[in-house]
Amino acid sequence: MKTKKLSYARYGYIFSIPFVVAFCVFTLYPVIFTVALGFTDFKGLGATTFHFLADDPFKNFRAILTAPTFQTALKNTFIMWGMNFLPQILLALVLAAWFSGTLFKVKGQGFFKVVFYMPNIITAATIAILFGALFGYPMGPMNDLVTSLGLAKDPIFFFQNKWVAKGVVAFIQFWMWYGYTMIILISGILGMSPEWFEAAELDGATGWQKFFYITLPNLRTIIIYTLVTSLIGGLQMFDIPKLLVLNSGPDNATLTASVFIYNQAFSGSYMYNRASAASMIMFAIICVLSAIVFVLLQDKSEVQARKELKRAAKAARKGRGIGA
Repeated sequence: MKTKKLSYARYGYIFSIPFVVAFCVFTLYPVIFTVALGFTDFKGLGATTFHFLADDPFKNFRAILTAPTFQTALKNTFIMWGMNFLPQILLALVLAAWFSGTLFKVKGQGFFKVVFYMPNIITAATIAILFGALFGYPMGPMNDLVTSLGLAKDPIFFFQNKWVAKGVVAFIQFWMWYGYTMIILISGILGMSPEWFEAAELDGATGWQKFFYITLPNLRTIIIYTLVTSLIGGLQMFDIPKLLVLNSGPDNATLTASVFIYNQAFSGSYMYNRASAASMIMFAIICVLSAIVFVLLQDKSEVQARKELKRAAKAARKGRGIGA
């Protein structure tokens, strides 16, 4: 007698329907609509009709790329990302090596990891209010400290200085994310084989030698992941610059690409077409820079080994074909 097999595959498709519907409605459709708007003249609050720019489809893109404000925003974004990422990755590496090392045993590691990671779970609005009050004018803790130490006679409006405003935003980004980066690096170090470090100790390697010749080379993939995700997050920097400094500070000192896109879409003339074009330009920049990072930081010996394996497999297939 034939036994009827019960297939549960259809239940998996049924359970995935809510996610697929939500993804299509709240993610896929907005992305496609945003891309389409970049080639239209759609702008204005309450506008319901728009026309595709058939004669000059890249008009919005040229307008964005040649706009001095966008160029300033792009430059500010890279400057503030560099100011926060370099100390972030260095401190995270030091803390990761410290917590995962065997030479110095840190008591209460769990407590310190929670403390270092905690800024990452605090909302950006809360942190912006905190630092806004800290550097408040004319009254605030920093002004009280400066005047009490005799460094200034009158209160200082810190955010009226372009580089101070940039530095505060970069410091907040660094303070919020170094704990997250540290956790990622620690997980990468703990995934390494302890036998490598034991063999190095038997050969008389010092702690620094183990770090530079074992830990760092084997963290290459994790560092690439951290660099790419930080680059993507840095180029999308929005909440802290928008909430902390009023009107992006003097001479658009803290204007970032994401704030520029927001201003294009939801401030003034509501130029949704320009905002969409700017979004696609930033997407292209992120893709190109991510690809460059992957190419520059990939393991050259591993790439060469893959090529050799492919050549050997190709030669083996040809040999079998000739023998047949």
